[in-house]
Amino acid sequence: MLISCSGLTFGFGDKTILDQIDCAVNEGERIGLIGVNGAGKSTLLKALMGRYEPDGGAVSRRSGMTIGYLEQDSGLESGNTILEEMLTVFAPLLKIEERVRALEQEMAALSPDSKFYDALAGEYAKLTAQFEAGDGYLIRVKIGTVLNGMGFPETLYSQPIDSLSGGEKTRLAMAKLLLEQPDLLILDEPTNHLDFKTVMWLEDYLASYKGALLIVSHDRYFLDKLVTRIWELEQHRLFDYPGNYSKYKLLKAERREAQQRAYDKQQAQIASMQEYAERNIVRASTSNSAKSRLHQIANMELVEKPFADPKTPHFRFDTLTAPVRDLLIVERLELAVGEGKARKVLIPEVNFTLRRGEKAAVIGANGIGKTTLLKSLLGLLPQEGTVKWGRGVTKSYYDQESRQMNLDNTALEELWSRFPTMPEHAVRTILGRVLITGDSCYKKVGVLSGGERARLGFAIMMAEQRNTLLLDEPTNHLDLASREELEQALRDYDGTLLFVSHDRYFLNAIPSKIIELTAGGATVYEGNFDDYRAKQEKQAAVPGPVSQPEASKRAKGEGFYRSKQQRAEEAKRRKRLTELERLIEELDAKQAETEATIADPENAADYQFLQEKCAELEQLKAQHEAAMEEWLLLEEG
Repeated sequence: MLISCSGLTFGFGDKTILDQIDCAVNEGERIGLIGVNGAGKSTLLKALMGRYEPDGGAVSRRSGMTIGYLEQDSGLESGNTILEEMLTVFAPLLKIEERVRALEQEMAALSPDSKFYDALAGEYAKLTAQFEAGDGYLIRVKIGTVLNGMGFPETLYSQPIDSLSGGEKTRLAMAKLLLEQPDLLILDEPTNHLDFKTVMWLEDYLASYKGALLIVSHDRYFLDKLVTRIWELEQHRLFDYPGNYSKYKLLKAERREAQQRAYDKQQAQIASMQEYAERNIVRASTSNSAKSRLHQIANMELVEKPFADPKTPHFRFDTLTAPVRDLLIVERLELAVGEGKARKVLIPEVNFTLRRGEKAAVIGANGIGKTTLLKSLLGLLPQEGTVKWGRGVTKSYYDQESRQMNLDNTALEELWSRFPTMPEHAVRTILGRVLITGDSCYKKVGVLSGGERARLGFAIMMAEQRNTLLLDEPTNHLDLASREELEQALRDYDGTLLFVSHDRYFLNAIPSKIIELTAGGATVYEGNFDDYRAKQEKQAAVPGPVSQPEASKRAKGEGFYRSKQQRAEEAKRRKRLTELERLIEELDAKQAETEATIADPENAADYQFLQEKCAELEQLKAQHEAAMEEWLLLEEG
């Protein structure tokens, strides 16, 4: 057991945050910690780590254990370059390597018969064994693997950390933690600001992580893939459920139903006993029986009433009119940002169609132009190409940055100003449905929380009653319960939907098609995100989706040649991978044999022989590292 706590209680002033928490983290466990915003998730993490001293109860940690903690949106601050900072993780091993090199120089200057030689040779053998045990020869391979996975190619290794953006510093902080490999790795919203490729790499990496994981996340797909237990903080208490997030949803519903049945049954029993006592307490013949009932009630272990579900917004998107069947046609649309000399083309040509009632999700790497696409379709950016909306289309746009709102308006004014003829009580009813009530109605838009502003945006869309919704990252700023309410509302929506999202759980629940943006254009996949992934995996060994320029080549008869060439390249890559795997195995065996020879006490006095073997070992390690690097590059390619 790494950490355990019993009866943990914590509060700020007279406000209780955690009440009688009992929990334990065992070696190798994968735990997801969830709860509404403000439930005390970060407080619990800091109490477990020892940063907060509890008001009551006890927390015990295994002696000598290491904990790595990535706070939400916390970045790495350092004057080092990226590579220099990653090398600090291996400082003890690098110090050993430096001493080994110094010993080699000293031994080379001595005769094997020297009285100092044996001592140096002994130290050399000991330090070499330590270096090997710590995978010292794989330091750069490990760094390269993690940095590449987290989106830092080798061309950025020399870049100063101070020059990175906030999101890049957060990714780098996570990369450093992964290299440190603590016994317990605690991650608070680790998928924030990560694109699909990086998130999926992180999932695969953490799936084989040797230590324990404790993850706070709103990314339900991420939790489903990784965790085997869910801790939920609710009403200051901690509830423990085996399984991933989807399993938790089922088990929580079952627990609540069983608890409600037990509570209702006991309350009915208590009411019956009280009614009997009240009728019979004054009669001499039944007084003792009535008192016995009252005594039983007083000593009864009461079933706790299930917690009422926290209030959640109630979204509902209605339509007033229906458009034509061919709702949107996009042809040769250029996606670009900036103006004049600063103008940068992101994608030269995008083509797709959208029909009435379809629900389509737009995905792609960060910066590829997803938001630019939505704004181009709405005419908010200059267009190069054709965007044809069908007759009868009415559009409503959710902007994740709320740029269409007046920050000086109150929430009430922001909605009412768009519908000035709507009675005040109707405006307040719509706001109340998204939990903007009371004094919150008079808050300026500029001081609303991210969640409040998001809900105000959806309130505006609900009032507009348009038949086509365009949404840019709609689940950002929403807690889990609000996300699920939004999902249900969009499933029930009978209009047409086009949205951008990084929320893969959401991408599984809503769309009937996926539009993937790449530098080559737009590729359409029927189905949801899992269907898209399955098709991607199926196509992994064959040429990918044909880009639009390539489509024109194939129309001219050039496609078959290119496809054949790609297949040949793929076969060549696979063959080389197999060769490298065999070579790495052979080098591992030779390396182990050479190390055993060097460590053999019988050879300790033969300096000439040892020097030859050490040189041979260095050569083997260099070959091994080069083979590993080539293998990694081919595997990723």
